[in-house]
Amino acid sequence: MRTRPLKVALLGCGVVGSEVARIMTTHADDLAARIGAPVELAGVAVRRPSKVREGIDPTLVTTDATALVKRGDIDVVVEVIGGIEPARSLITTAFEHGASVVSANKALLAQDGAALHALAQEQGRDLYYEAAVAGAIPLIRPLRESLAGDKVNRVLGIVNGTTNFILDKMDSTGAGYQEALDEATALGYAEADPTADVEGFDAAAKAAILAGIAFHTRVRLDDVYREGMIEVTSADFASAKAMGCTIKLLAICERAADGGSVTARVHPAMIPLSHPLASVRGAYNAVFVESDAAGQLMFYGPGAGGAPTASAVLGDLVAVCRNKLSGATGPGDSAYTQLPVSPMGDVVTRYHISLDVADKPGVLAQVATVFAEHGVSIDTVRQQGRQDGGGDASLVVVTHRASDASLTGTVEALRNLDTVRGVASIMRVEGE
Repeated sequence: MRTRPLKVALLGCGVVGSEVARIMTTHADDLAARIGAPVELAGVAVRRPSKVREGIDPTLVTTDATALVKRGDIDVVVEVIGGIEPARSLITTAFEHGASVVSANKALLAQDGAALHALAQEQGRDLYYEAAVAGAIPLIRPLRESLAGDKVNRVLGIVNGTTNFILDKMDSTGAGYQEALDEATALGYAEADPTADVEGFDAAAKAAILAGIAFHTRVRLDDVYREGMIEVTSADFASAKAMGCTIKLLAICERAADGGSVTARVHPAMIPLSHPLASVRGAYNAVFVESDAAGQLMFYGPGAGGAPTASAVLGDLVAVCRNKLSGATGPGDSAYTQLPVSPMGDVVTRYHISLDVADKPGVLAQVATVFAEHGVSIDTVRQQGRQDGGGDASLVVVTHRASDASLTGTVEALRNLDTVRGVASIMRVEGE
């Protein structure tokens, strides 16, 4: 074993960073044995140096992150501060001054992953980021390495624990959205401002990363279609149960049937109770991968939290340190296919549409005609009069597979019918 330690700079010492530092200290001998050399925490960059950080030598703490990554003797920089800046500049500086990088920064990688990969390759450095998607779940490395010889066609997953907790609570207890969100906040699953989670921004960034790796093409955050889940109601869950389904916020990345393009999207969807993702409860994550040779694979586990995310960070740290010792670098950017990203209008799936209509003869025929005119085939229809005895009824239509553009045109035409009082909800049906 080499006696000179590999030096690690830690950028950020919050929930994840403090766990990384703790594991590096308490598991130092095991890490050294696995790597072939000891690893040494050489500096910790923070915003508030006065805060007491248990188990961390105060002399290692600095507010000058740039000076830390510029030192020249740093072998690996671990970035867990998040956001675009200063993370991007610090990672760039680290590459330029001899360090490889381990990051958990999904937002930055979704936006600028291609440029960072290019710089890492130019400088002969590693860029690893297993912790950026699905916390402790080994997912990026299997996609990038284990399935490198296979053709991945679809990645379908629950990649945000906060939203899964909320939807699971609505499903299992009948709670409304706000009630379930309040419980998630009280338990620490939701941030004080949950916008990034419930509006799908967090999941969209992860979808961009997964699509890029799975399909070997460039997919940016702007390429990902996104819908949040704040409009999902108890009535939607009742309809889902009537179909033998539940509702999940899904990240879906697909290769077109002809192989000529890809799509990436995030939105709530009904999935059959028979699908493995339907049984994912609480704040857990799970990702379903479909490929030509391997078939169907599922990756499941805790998708967030200090210790689970730190586990993924340390796994990358071990890999990068081993590469340092051997004088090699790991898999770089595999975006060699340069497939176009198709718009959401090209996506083909099934739909569940709930309409408020006049309760009188001929309405169903009018609605069916609109669907036919737009080339959307109807699978099932369920109509029920209002219990209040009023003149309206609820009409639920489930379609066969159709393009999103066709469905959009159908809904616009339905809204123009005098007998349609309103479109109560539209939800895609996936996983069949």
